[in-house]
Amino acid sequence: MKKKSVKAKPSDSPITVIPREQHPISRKDISDNALKVLYRLNKSGFQAYLVGGGVRDLLLHKKPKDFDIATNATPEQVRKLFRNCRLVGRRFRLAHIMFGPDVIEVATFRGPHDQVESNDRNQSHKAQSGMLLRDNIFGSVEEDAVRRDFTINSLYYGIEDFALRDYVGGIADMEAGIIRLIGDPETRYREDPVRMLRAVRFASKLNMTIEPATAEPISRLAFLLSDIPSARLFEESLKLLQSGQGYSTYKLLCEYHLFQPLFPLIQRGFSHGGHSPMEKLLVQVLKNTDHRIQNDQRVNPAFLFAAMLWYPLIEHAEKLSQEGGLQYYDAFALAMNDILDEQCRSIAIPKRYTTTMRDIWLLQLRLPRRQGKRANKLMEHPKFRAAYDLLELRASIEPRYELKELVHWWAEFQQSTPPQQRSMISALGSELIRRKTRPRRVGRIRQNRNNS
Repeated sequence: MKKKSVKAKPSDSPITVIPREQHPISRKDISDNALKVLYRLNKSGFQAYLVGGGVRDLLLHKKPKDFDIATNATPEQVRKLFRNCRLVGRRFRLAHIMFGPDVIEVATFRGPHDQVESNDRNQSHKAQSGMLLRDNIFGSVEEDAVRRDFTINSLYYGIEDFALRDYVGGIADMEAGIIRLIGDPETRYREDPVRMLRAVRFASKLNMTIEPATAEPISRLAFLLSDIPSARLFEESLKLLQSGQGYSTYKLLCEYHLFQPLFPLIQRGFSHGGHSPMEKLLVQVLKNTDHRIQNDQRVNPAFLFAAMLWYPLIEHAEKLSQEGGLQYYDAFALAMNDILDEQCRSIAIPKRYTTTMRDIWLLQLRLPRRQGKRANKLMEHPKFRAAYDLLELRASIEPRYELKELVHWWAEFQQSTPPQQRSMISALGSELIRRKTRPRRVGRIRQNRNNS
């Protein structure tokens, strides 16, 4: 990719301008809706650039998930140009142009908030920790470039001349496979701690290396994630674990001490060797999720979280049963509430997912009870398949013959004809085998963990 360096007049900072004939980005690879927005802004006298991950992915010959636009038009000016526009956000004021399910996000160029004297907290406001609570100071494209997070996300594709503009060395870092934060890393992380998660996610997703100065403060500042709203961290957790590189992302999260603020319940159960049943199940469900995504198969966050939290759940249920003298089923029901309440303090899992998680968990207690009409009723449960998949995962982790036997029985039952199914149920006999209805006792789990 040939480059031509010129000077940017407003800030007199060197930029690299790559003409259309010297870069691979083509309009045919950009969504029609994004092009409509770019053209209308440009024809109305405004600057308009495709920017961020869309440009980065096009340069890496990947298909962008979305197309973001930066402009010198204010959000109110954008709204006047587009009837299908709505303004969103208080922390960062943005315009969303709605084309049915397709949303094109338009942001006004940001300016240097620390040089603006204003008592208007709706424009710019920082917390004592350094976190930006408001950032609606507008500026030029050159100022916007240095306000973005990583160099590889600060590349601008202009609709007027189809040239590519690089103000911060993003092209060089992309070619070198480096994730580099723009500006002082600690200051930028304090402004928005989620940038630490983004650094890890991009490193894993793009198979790149986090530049040493960018990486150094992460472990020290991981605690700042506790200041981030739990609803925002839920969305970030999906990007981290359901990107198709969830397992490699998980390893980086652990390396930089970022996993604990997201999943404190799971972190507590980690062993020195990493060979506890919980850790084995966590690794396997992440690998399975990656495989499904890479093969364009659907994934459900509820199943992922249900599997990840299974062992913390049964450990807590056993504790409640022993200390409170409760029947195990009652203790299990209380434990589900406690585990979900605690996990949702860090990651606010929506109710539509926690409801499914409860179904998957409760079915683990019901699947061993197959006598009479129970087996057929269980098969009719809308979450049966997800529950069976978790049972199968558990059987691959735990060295229990009865669990493997149960998985084999259900696998055969699902493939059998009605007469064969009736015969299989009859062969079970009428006696309930209670030891099969209860997950492995926590004492044995702890013993395995200590041995590892």
